[in-house]
Amino acid sequence: MVMRRLKPMTAEECAEFLRALSDPTRLKIIALLFEREWSVTELAKRLGLSQPHTSHHLGVLRTVGIVETRRQGKHIFYRLSPSFREQAERGEEINLGCCSLRFNLPAPAQWVELE
Repeated sequence: MVMRRLKPMTAEECAEFLRALSDPTRLKIIALLFEREWSVTELAKRLGLSQPHTSHHLGVLRTVGIVETRRQGKHIFYRLSPSFREQAERGEEINLGCCSLRFNLPAPAQWVELE
């Protein structure tokens, strides 16, 4: 299977992508999504947030293409988009058009307190 790579963005799209990454809660969500896919309820509980607050953050990440969903019955599960995940895990630069990013992935426990 060929993975879709993130395409270079306009300045506006780049700014929106960087804004999505500028929030500590969203970075924690990304770190957790490197472990596995999660439902909103599971993420909210893990992060100690309300479900609407968690849904808002997931919506922001979904809008910029970092996160995608999978429906199972009444539940929606969130996971990292394959292109974002692959590039981040491989340490590849993600060309945003205005700049490039490379992720040095920490262990999720460094950002999210474990219960």
